[in-house]
Amino acid sequence: MLRTIAALLTLLAIAPLPDLHWRFIGPLRGGRTASVAGVPSEPDVFYIASVNGGIWRTDDAGRTWTPVFDRQDTGSIGALAVAPSDPSVVYAGSGEGLQRPDLAVGDGFYASRDAGRTWRHLGLRDGRQIAAIAVDPHDPNRLFVAVLGHPYAANTTRGIYRSTDGGVMFQRVLYENENVGAYDVAIDPSNSSVVYATLWAARQPPWEVAKSFEIVGSGIFKSTDGGATWQRLRDGIPARISRSEIAVAPSDSNVVYAYINTEAKGAGIYRSGDGGAHFVERNDVPELAQRGDDLASIAVDPMDPNTVYVTNTSTYRSRDGGRTFVAIKGAPGGDDYHTIWINPVLPSHIIVGSDQGATISVNGGRTWSSWYNQPTAEMYHVSADNRFPYWVCGAQQESGSACVASRGNWGEVTERDWHPVGADEYGYVVGDPLHPGNTFGGRVESYNAQTDQTQEVSPIPPGALRYHIDRPGPEVGTPSSIGPRALAFDPLDAHRLFFAANVVFETESGGQSWERISPDLTRVHPGVPKIVGPFERDDPEHGSHRGVVYTLAPSYVHEGTIWAGTDDGYVWITRDGGKDWHNITPPGVTAWSKIAQIDASRFDDDTAYVAVNRFRLDDLRPYVYRTHDGGAHWRLIVNGLPREPVNAVREDPTERGLLYAATENGVAVSFDDGNRWQSLQLDLPHSSVRDLVVHDGDLVIATHGRGFWILDDVEPLREIASGAALGAVHLFQPALTYRVQRDTNTDTPLPPEEPSGGNPPDGAIIDYALASPVARVVISIFDMQGNLVRRYASDDPPPPPLRDLDKPAYWEAPFTRPAADAGMHRFAWDLREAPPRVADYDLPISAVYHATPRVPQGALLPPGRYFVRLQAGGRSVTRPLTVLMDPRVHVSLAALREQYEIAHGICMLLDRIYRNPRAHRLGAALQSLLHIVDGSDAPPTAQAIAAYEGLRAQIERRF
Repeated sequence: MLRTIAALLTLLAIAPLPDLHWRFIGPLRGGRTASVAGVPSEPDVFYIASVNGGIWRTDDAGRTWTPVFDRQDTGSIGALAVAPSDPSVVYAGSGEGLQRPDLAVGDGFYASRDAGRTWRHLGLRDGRQIAAIAVDPHDPNRLFVAVLGHPYAANTTRGIYRSTDGGVMFQRVLYENENVGAYDVAIDPSNSSVVYATLWAARQPPWEVAKSFEIVGSGIFKSTDGGATWQRLRDGIPARISRSEIAVAPSDSNVVYAYINTEAKGAGIYRSGDGGAHFVERNDVPELAQRGDDLASIAVDPMDPNTVYVTNTSTYRSRDGGRTFVAIKGAPGGDDYHTIWINPVLPSHIIVGSDQGATISVNGGRTWSSWYNQPTAEMYHVSADNRFPYWVCGAQQESGSACVASRGNWGEVTERDWHPVGADEYGYVVGDPLHPGNTFGGRVESYNAQTDQTQEVSPIPPGALRYHIDRPGPEVGTPSSIGPRALAFDPLDAHRLFFAANVVFETESGGQSWERISPDLTRVHPGVPKIVGPFERDDPEHGSHRGVVYTLAPSYVHEGTIWAGTDDGYVWITRDGGKDWHNITPPGVTAWSKIAQIDASRFDDDTAYVAVNRFRLDDLRPYVYRTHDGGAHWRLIVNGLPREPVNAVREDPTERGLLYAATENGVAVSFDDGNRWQSLQLDLPHSSVRDLVVHDGDLVIATHGRGFWILDDVEPLREIASGAALGAVHLFQPALTYRVQRDTNTDTPLPPEEPSGGNPPDGAIIDYALASPVARVVISIFDMQGNLVRRYASDDPPPPPLRDLDKPAYWEAPFTRPAADAGMHRFAWDLREAPPRVADYDLPISAVYHATPRVPQGALLPPGRYFVRLQAGGRSVTRPLTVLMDPRVHVSLAALREQYEIAHGICMLLDRIYRNPRAHRLGAALQSLLHIVDGSDAPPTAQAIAAYEGLRAQIERRF
């Protein structure tokens, strides 16, 4: 007997889960993209690196994008380079290479020798952030890598590294000390012995401020002997600089541009006409000087040394050597551009990476491609509302907010199935349980779905000095940087909404008035951790920083109990709605340990689970705590979790002790209250998973680089956690199933090039497990009277190709049948009888790329109670299955049964006249009538009934 998840995973090791999938739903809007590259000899081929969404490739100039890095162990990418002399060679540096509070680190350096189809990890693992790669124009194996290093602490894997064997071996050739990293590196296109590099002495503090701390050590360097020796460039460059980038004019390598940021005067554009020996500042206008430690990069037109591009909140171009600039790409609010690549042989082809994604111009910047086709959104948290289908909501870094339908009406989740909801980019978004479609989010914004309008309803007015939402900035109460603000409805009172800054507020009037219900819950003197080191000298606040309440967890079982956690390392509880608060911080949780999330148990008032993230203390270990006595005692429960921070932990709402964890690189599950953890990654791309919830039997996650994903129907996981014995052949109890039309589109289908997310499996999900391979598997569906309504077998032959198909075959759904090998398997019954036999099948206009069934289909069965029988290896297991009607449809069960009877009768008539050459006209009429009767959830019309009776009478007379 298989009694534990360990035994189940043994099965999974034997046979992977080809039938169980995470599905992406959206939003279809790009996220921060810090590195881009192109192929000079193939002008429509480009690569982009999302900072936590992996690497993507296009071969049609950005019309479509394909992920090429999803099988690797990280999704955080900071640098990309294609070898100019061999476009099949692509290099990637992981770790996004930006000093930001929401950054994600990587695990080193990767190389591909086949244009991104396969990758090999090659080292520099402890570098954590690789900001730039430069490849020799003539030798694809000779390259330089700028390693920025740990963002929150000192480490020695920093500086400029050189490889002459394609990254197999690296030699560090430029290094200052453990506090100074390398940010940029560039090779002179006309002389590969000349290399330029920049170093940056910067560190992120554990509190979130508007910029990095910086010390002496940053600089611009040049080597004329291939990196063996380096000289610091000083003439014309400010004595103390911070972040800088450098670009060499391909058409005249004496012309070198630098974008240089300084703490004293901001940023400026500098130009040298003698290979860097002397620089002159050309421009320091405010629009170029801002965001110098975050956004700016620089590039030179390959044909004209006086045409230079600079990225910032917009992308700018100068045609006079940097004296004047004009914005060529940008928008109000700031698209925030990070990087630019210009095709060296076709300079009209340009790609830029921005906070919104990547965009391409093939006409010199006159028009640009869309970033609404890149599923790389950086979501912070996730919530799901109570509509049907439910909607998934959260804040999107760089863009604002998004709510996405978990199921689209057109057979997939399309651009029509998501929209912004007015919240700012950093916080929570929660659905109003009293007004479906309305939301509250951010700090606090109230969104009205009926009017599509947003109202600011924050309890903290501008300039309020008593409160801080993120960090004390220039004036307390003014957010100075990013960080979600805790926001939660009381699960026991749908009128009550909680919001937290450094104190907790509640409202019962939709934010029209608020009451403060806590004192300041943050540490009074959290101090400065040692990892800040010498950078503490750059802190204008001299360590007097305060935290915020980062997470709230109102009780599900006792009104008045609220758990709260701060991002400076405190855990609190109140049992009386906020009158009295008690500090229950787990022992060993130090200052600036972020209490990332608390989950209150659904089953008792004394149990809670706490995720603690110490990434900002340079600690990548997982920390999950559990209490069963209201915080009097805590236990660390991390056995089996990977060595990476945990951002959230949730208990299953119906199965006690079944836990899910969102980690910095994936998802994990525990079946025994956290005593042991297992991976639940399956086919989910690696990305920072910031939050997860269980809703309507689905596991829903928010990734910070790949948007929202859903693992449909976790009922098998619940059954395993309940301790149910799994035999050699096990059929899991099917979840409650809703009868929903597969696709309601009656017009031309969306082209395959249009981006979309996936719908859940069509129909009832059937999960089963086999301890060993069997000769044959049969899944049979019976109605309440014991009549067989559908049967599938593992040896079902695939159907023959469609004859005379007058449209591309890529529309058709792939053939599926039950699997007979060892492991856990998932199969879907479409709630229909077997299709009737006809001479020629076709594909309907309600088509979805790679997901369209042949028509005619069998009759759609009415809601009701059915039975599923699994037969395998000489064993037979039967389980009940309940099918309910789509709750949006208001049709009587009697009408649906009448609809089924007529559709069933039409299919029987089609079977009867199958292969009769005299019945072609009648067959066509029957198929048209079947579509009319069965194509919507409505009772058949009198005309349809009359047509059916007439056709049946004709067939009975003639055949």
